[in-house]
Amino acid sequence: MFSRILGKPKQQPNNALTTIEKLNETLEMLEKKENLLQKKASAEVEKAKAYTKAKNKRAAIQCLKRKRLYEDQMGQLANFQLRIHDQMILLEGAKATTDTVDALRSGASAMKAMQKATNIDDVDKTMDEINEQTENMKQIQEALATPIGSSADFDEDELEAELEELEGSELEEQLLQPASTAPAAPVQAPAGRVPARPAPQRRTEEEEELAALQAEMAL
Repeated sequence: MFSRILGKPKQQPNNALTTIEKLNETLEMLEKKENLLQKKASAEVEKAKAYTKAKNKRAAIQCLKRKRLYEDQMGQLANFQLRIHDQMILLEGAKATTDTVDALRSGASAMKAMQKATNIDDVDKTMDEINEQTENMKQIQEALATPIGSSADFDEDELEAELEELEGSELEEQLLQPASTAPAAPVQAPAGRVPARPAPQRRTEEEEELAALQAEMAL
């Protein structure tokens, strides 16, 4: 009823960093108190030693009692510090989990937005356009490579036959060329006699061509 009249209280956002900082401040305060109690306990021990030397047993016992009280408080502060450490570890783990979930959620939202911007139909349409342009370019290149004008009327078979004829004529000319003949070995004549030198005989043009052909065939 009161909540309806006064309204619901505003919920403060759960800021893990602020909470961890506050726990750190509390932890530092507890450590300072523990150090102070440690100093007080040490001071009571020194007083107890002094009273013992002075033979004041009652005062020395009172000092030891106060030391025990300080030590009990130090034990409680140690437990408080341990609980705060546990709480800080849990908060840091929870914060890491929350940050991880937020990052994953942001990544999923970005992926969803990108999928909306680029659907599968657009991708298929783009690929079809690329394939079409590629095919058109191939046709253009083939059209440019096709011979035009007088060169388009040439028969490739006739050109190859003419080339073979030229190669055969060149080979025939090489066979008909005169070959260089090796000089004949000198004839050994008997001692005291000079061999008669034979008169050179003239050959006709046909005989020379025949000799050259025979020499080529011998090779």
